[in-house]
Amino acid sequence: MQRKAYVSGAAVLLAAVLAGCTGGSGVGGSAPDSKGGDTGTTAPVAQPGKYRTLPEACGAADHDTLDELLPGIQETTDETLQEKAYAGEATLTYDTDRRDGCDWKVASAAGTDHLFVDFERVVSYDNTVSDESKAEELYASKQTAADLPAPAASASESADTTPSPSGGSGAPADDNADAGGKNGDASGAPSGPSATASPSQTPADLQPRVLDDLGDEAFLDDKVSTGSSTAQQRTVTVVFRTSNVIVTIEYAEQPTASASAPDSKEMQDKARKLAAKLASRLNG
Repeated sequence: MQRKAYVSGAAVLLAAVLAGCTGGSGVGGSAPDSKGGDTGTTAPVAQPGKYRTLPEACGAADHDTLDELLPGIQETTDETLQEKAYAGEATLTYDTDRRDGCDWKVASAAGTDHLFVDFERVVSYDNTVSDESKAEELYASKQTAADLPAPAASASESADTTPSPSGGSGAPADDNADAGGKNGDASGAPSGPSATASPSQTPADLQPRVLDDLGDEAFLDDKVSTGSSTAQQRTVTVVFRTSNVIVTIEYAEQPTASASAPDSKEMQDKARKLAAKLASRLNG
């Protein structure tokens, strides 16, 4: 007669303990992967931007800078009004670490000056796109919207292509032109529009253009418009990007009573000087 195998209760208990050790994870074991079907090849997360906060826009320009850009402040005799003019007016924003702007507008005997400074910190909500890459994309759209003209030839470049009186260096003379000037009058002067720029034309170095000495990338725009009066308002805009922050400066001036627009070079120099200060402050 065959005996039945007898297993003691202790042996059964030991087997159960060993099975528990080799089975599924229990308390204190490794947590299951929260991403079902993850093969372990996770895409790298893009780096966050360099800047996490922004400067205060209404404190971006000191009193000396504002005196230079807004001369009407010094003409104000009321101290309360003068301090209000220095303080500027903050633009409405819901998160000053993402965007902050400030407006100054001051009238003087000569005209009205307006300054606007805007800081924008760009954040990408795509883990595969860095904040800086997103800022580059936004900056590019701003430059495209400005519709900058093609770079104009400088005076030296123009001189290289201007025919010399002797017909030596420079572009070759028109083979169809004779001593009498077939394309002009008897003196040889051309009958068509002169190739020489008119005195009122904006020089090439003051045209709206890309700037290569400001931030990571920058451009300047310069426009003249006529409002309800005969005075022409000039607006100079400088936009530059430093990492994931885009800074916009708009500087406008309208004379009280004048048919001519404010001086382009003077306004551009002032706007660029302020832009350089703000870029230095961001990088400081």
